Amino acid sequence: MPSEETRTETRTDKTETLTATETRAVPGQASSTSSTRAWTTWTTRLLMLGIVLAAFNLRPAITSLGALLEEVRDGLGMSGSVAGLLTSVPPLCFAVFGVTAPRLARRFGPGAVVWAGMVAITAGLLIRPYAGGTAGFLAATALALMGIAVSNVLMPVIVKRYFPDRVGSMTGLYSMALAFGTSIAAAATVPVTNALGGGWQPGLAVWATLGVAAVLAWIPFVRHREAPQSASVSERTADAPGGRGAGPAPEQPPLRITRSRTAWALAVFFGLQATAAYITMGWMAQIFRDSGVSAGTAGLLLAVIMVMGVPLAFVIPRVATRLPHQGPIVLVLGLCGLAGYAGLYFAPVGGAWAWALLLGISNCAFPLALTMVGMRARTGAGVAQLSAFAQSTGYLISIPGPLLVGVLYQHSGGWGLPITLMCALMVPQIVVGVLAGRDRTVEDEVGR
Repeated sequence: MPSEETRTETRTDKTETLTATETRAVPGQASSTSSTRAWTTWTTRLLMLGIVLAAFNLRPAITSLGALLEEVRDGLGMSGSVAGLLTSVPPLCFAVFGVTAPRLARRFGPGAVVWAGMVAITAGLLIRPYAGGTAGFLAATALALMGIAVSNVLMPVIVKRYFPDRVGSMTGLYSMALAFGTSIAAAATVPVTNALGGGWQPGLAVWATLGVAAVLAWIPFVRHREAPQSASVSERTADAPGGRGAGPAPEQPPLRITRSRTAWALAVFFGLQATAAYITMGWMAQIFRDSGVSAGTAGLLLAVIMVMGVPLAFVIPRVATRLPHQGPIVLVLGLCGLAGYAGLYFAPVGGAWAWALLLGISNCAFPLALTMVGMRARTGAGVAQLSAFAQSTGYLISIPGPLLVGVLYQHSGGWGLPITLMCALMVPQIVVGVLAGRDRTVEDEVGR
């Protein structure tokens, strides 16, 4: 089978030929060709940098809190149930605010919405440690998570729109940066906190500095609403009957996305993997600490879980785009999760590093889900609808998980029941993931 790079070069050659033909046929398009050439150089590279920086900022707000959850609970006087509610805030915000992302992108442009999201993340991380009291802490956290939510939804859309021939590669790059940011925050939060004097407030606030770089990188795209001409032509010729020369496709009505079985399967799969991810980010360090591991080592174990996503998040999307069915990848990731939870139940300290590795592999269901979002729809508009539906519905599904873990822990006095719950949820995740991985698109299932 030809590689993704080979297919990309072939499509790019065809697109450049068509662009040149259209330029010769229509006088006055030289400036458009120059604009396309500019897009293929520094602007494209700047956009790639912006995607990486945005992805890098999408998880430190969560994993930095997980590493210091005990100190935050003591400092704010939180009970176990309230702390469970705090760990459920991320999926709640993602569900509530994520669904607005496509509408905002249509009105203001995706670049402007992502830029605003980076501003919200930066402001929220800077404010929340000093907001005063649990209510202020939750409100500032929600502000940061609002920015994460809209950026979460729009990243697959931007990849599909601006890099239509490199969905696998760009999704892998974005997912790798996300995993790297997640793991760095998990590993470095406790050492950084100690270096800053031991207070949890500066240890959390310091992560706002990452957002500044992302805000600056997205400024050039605040007013940029159009994809490069080569991408537009590529999408146009792919969708138009008879291929070349068909002209711009007419605007299509929204998909009846809720009638698609694949969309529902993908949404449930997204929700269950998000449940596992936010339980891990919110509680895993505490599980290790309560088992007798030091705070610093617990943070490193959480970082190991997250850092596994750095190489695998780049590899898995590329492999997934070459397979007609992504079910086998879903199965492997699920079995690793089952083994990791079983080990955590029976030998949480003795095999801690092995369980962290297995759970880290299982956590890579997230980049796989993002890749399937890009593969299960044919057009950029379809991807936008599917991304918003799958992520918003999925995050709604994931809300009870971290909260239930906190309640079970508080009332049982140990981690046996919560770990059993995590293990049980992995089974339906495998089932719906296999269904979501079938080779079909939502357009084929629901029509218009």
